[in-house]
Amino acid sequence: MLDISAYLGLFLAALLAATILPLQSEAVLVGLLLSDAFAPWALLLVATTGNVLGSVINWLLGRSLERFRDRRWFPVSASGLARAQRGYQRYGRWSLLLSWVPLIGDPLTVIAGTLREPLWSFLLLVTLAKGARYLVLAALTLGWF
Repeated sequence: MLDISAYLGLFLAALLAATILPLQSEAVLVGLLLSDAFAPWALLLVATTGNVLGSVINWLLGRSLERFRDRRWFPVSASGLARAQRGYQRYGRWSLLLSWVPLIGDPLTVIAGTLREPLWSFLLLVTLAKGARYLVLAALTLGWF
């Protein structure tokens, strides 16, 4: 039962860290890797899956964001949203390779949804970026380099 709760905890930490909530999943992954009680490949799979799913939530939020643009409570100014959209359009879908970067990655995934980035390309690039980040973290933690 402990195994399942550890994997579930990692999944939830990774999922929530990928949303616009200011959370981190790296510490959870490192702790589980250092415990030597879990297969590293399974931890990487769980963390990557949770983090990508969190980014899909952002993408879905972005797809529905435009209809609320004129509301007073809307959290982003019209000029801020336009600036973000111009930046995304300038660099295109390849900017999603930066979706793992703190502070800019989560907004990038929202903007990708706002600009109607196809789900297939979104999933491919975000999975590659986030999976690579966790793989590098695991390699550094476990001394694979």
